Amino acid sequence: MSSGYAVAKREDAIDWMAQYPGFGEMRWYSDALGTDKVSFSWRSMPPGTGGRGSYGHRHPGHEEIYFVASGKVTFKVGDDVFEADPQTAVRMSGEEFYSIHNDSDTDAELVLISARVAEMPTEQQEDFWPE
Repeated sequence: MSSGYAVAKREDAIDWMAQYPGFGEMRWYSDALGTDKVSFSWRSMPPGTGGRGSYGHRHPGHEEIYFVASGKVTFKVGDDVFEADPQTAVRMSGEEFYSIHNDSDTDAELVLISARVAEMPTEQQEDFWPE
């Protein structure tokens, strides 16, 4: 392999959702690709999964981009709730708590992009998005 590129397949990426059966996948490709500056994840969300009825979180001082590749996803950012259709990008500033949920009857896929840092600061807010 050339030092000018890297290739990572789905099975090479860490699945952060593996410990939550039925909640889809969240594959983090950054280690498999050997990235230094970019954090890149792919998320698959079956219908009815996500953060509704649970906590919200944020990464103070760090931007994230959520790109809806397919399906429709509902976002809650602060007090705002809105839907995002395919090919919609949503920027999280790191200042507001947020969560996402698949309220539709089909799978949704998202791409998540942010700067890669050694330790991402994370804060949680319990009972952020009541049922």
